[in-house]
Amino acid sequence: MSATPAPLHSRTVGGIRITYLPDGVANFSYDVFPGSSLECWARHASQTSDGRWVCSIGGFLIESGDQKILVDLGFGNTELEVEGFVSAKSGNLLTSLGAAGATPAGIDTVVYTHMHADHTGWTVTDNALTFGNARHLAGPGEVEHWLAHADESFAPAQQLPFTSQFEVSTDGETLAPGVEIIHASGHTPGHQCVVVSSGTERAVILGDTIHTSAQLEEPDLTFMFDVDPVAARQWREDILTKLQDTGTTVGACHFSGSAFGRVMTGQGRRFWASLGG
Repeated sequence: MSATPAPLHSRTVGGIRITYLPDGVANFSYDVFPGSSLECWARHASQTSDGRWVCSIGGFLIESGDQKILVDLGFGNTELEVEGFVSAKSGNLLTSLGAAGATPAGIDTVVYTHMHADHTGWTVTDNALTFGNARHLAGPGEVEHWLAHADESFAPAQQLPFTSQFEVSTDGETLAPGVEIIHASGHTPGHQCVVVSSGTERAVILGDTIHTSAQLEEPDLTFMFDVDPVAARQWREDILTKLQDTGTTVGACHFSGSAFGRVMTGQGRRFWASLGG
């Protein structure tokens, strides 16, 4: 069965609601995972369509008490075609936000897991911050990295003039009751994840710690745009080991089918158990 982008879908973690907000989809050549083979992708055909890896694009809305937090801002109003490599189209995040019952003016905090263009796309609208009442938080060193690498592929070039209005997060920083940041450098220098805890339940939004469920079973599958592939692989392995078989809900923004699932083990392998959507 061909992969499809993850849809709008909500999960509750105790008294906190998390909603995946679709923005669009990108269909990548397998070359975005350097060295990956056709045999590898044949084992993970459910993540593909027409010989391409299907990459969902979107963000997450966390509602804790009266606080509304956006984790990542999609790719914006974008159409991208790089022959033989990627075809992408996005622009639905604000519509998805409205469908979830929220407005840009009602967002209290924006958290960037990192600042690649497909996570920062709705930062600015009409030359002003889209979420004008919100704090904007990036990890340590993230803004500085992109100011120095503004010409790289998927750099957030259009957002960089507004980064003077961003704040730098601290490891373990509490954003709202039950919501905190953990630093996780590797994919980019200031990459970070968001942990949600309420009662006995827990969720982790992984950002670009992982891009496809195939990486659960193929630990050597690395991503072309990892700034530090070795550190990214080590963090991925560490966090997946901690998550497996714990019942923790995982938010994975680039997964097809559903952005929510759990990391499970069985019959000598690690696998993804989708949670609807």
